[in-house]
Amino acid sequence: MIALKGVSKTYKIGKRDLTVLQGITLNIEQGELVAVMGASGSGKTTLLNILGCLDRPTNGSYLFEDKEVSQLNGNELARIRGERIGFIFQTFNLLSRLSALTNVELGMQYAGGVDRQRAIEALGKVGLADRIHHRPVELSGGEQQRVAIARAIAKNPSLFLADEPTGQLDSHSGEEVISILLSLHAERGTTLLVVTHDTEIAHRCQRIIYLKDGEIVREEKV
Repeated sequence: MIALKGVSKTYKIGKRDLTVLQGITLNIEQGELVAVMGASGSGKTTLLNILGCLDRPTNGSYLFEDKEVSQLNGNELARIRGERIGFIFQTFNLLSRLSALTNVELGMQYAGGVDRQRAIEALGKVGLADRIHHRPVELSGGEQQRVAIARAIAKNPSLFLADEPTGQLDSHSGEEVISILLSLHAERGTTLLVVTHDTEIAHRCQRIIYLKDGEIVREEKV
């Protein structure tokens, strides 16, 4: 499903170049559950942005579902992001003035159109059937993250990308969120990649990829 070969990413910072990823070669199969670990600054988020078609590699090849990402134009990349990839961010990225239901529906606009019943079902799957009309300010952090998960699953993507999905949550809420993600993976067989600092979360995945200074230093099957 995902094939990176020799992928590097360099940013221009003033007059100097900053290389964040260096020669990443990585394959992820359809339905795999993968964790990415590494210290701050190791390149985890940059890798996630490239996998999610939010950024392009400076060098190397990235095949997503047999499409070479570097050859796609902006509209084609936006279509992949909208229809094929479900993003779950540490900061939730919900619109504060909108209800949980409307936040989920908004995400569906980029995936072929709004289906209210499917949005309601997605919120039900994450345990928020009775909170669909609440705005983010009326929800706990864990509930807000569950809305973000519902927004992702309502699109029925082929790939979930989760960037520190429990990073702003207490241990109980974090466990709820991870349990939901793992249950969705088991139920749907959707490919799931989780960036995390939490070794317990990582060891509940099938494979762990360790990054250091922009390189994969080792991989571990769990």
